[in-house]
Amino acid sequence: MNLADYLRRQFAYDAWANEEVLKAIRTNTGENARSLQLLSHILAAERVWLERLKQMPQSVPVWPEPNLTQCEAEAAQLGRLWFEYLDLITAGDVALTVSYKNSKGESYSSAIVDVLTHVVMHSAYHRGQIATHMRANGQTPAYTDFIHGARHGLFESKALQF
Repeated sequence: MNLADYLRRQFAYDAWANEEVLKAIRTNTGENARSLQLLSHILAAERVWLERLKQMPQSVPVWPEPNLTQCEAEAAQLGRLWFEYLDLITAGDVALTVSYKNSKGESYSSAIVDVLTHVVMHSAYHRGQIATHMRANGQTPAYTDFIHGARHGLFESKALQF
């Protein structure tokens, strides 16, 4: 597997895991405000990083107001946008750096591959928080372990759908 295929697989996992969390939030009754807040943050951060990589102005706050309908639309759109970006960037050199400002206005430069790795890991971190929150409220969280999806071949087919 080359680096381009590896990155596509990681983002296929990310899109699948976000969809699984959306399903869990929709199907569980009870208190979901914190879970939805964290999912809104995951999706907003993914958009912010994509915009930084594309050298575009930030279009969303990092912690937007949670809204399930907006999260569903954003998750679907981001899956497509990430794969479009990966198709363009992996034809070049992902070791190149990108300069950007963080949400505090501080300037940084990072390797593109490091940003891509961060996006997937940041999202997984917050999905873990969602799972913990849901369990604490007696709910059943989504099973989003990477190995679970890999065992079932979910990322190979997902990568081709975007």
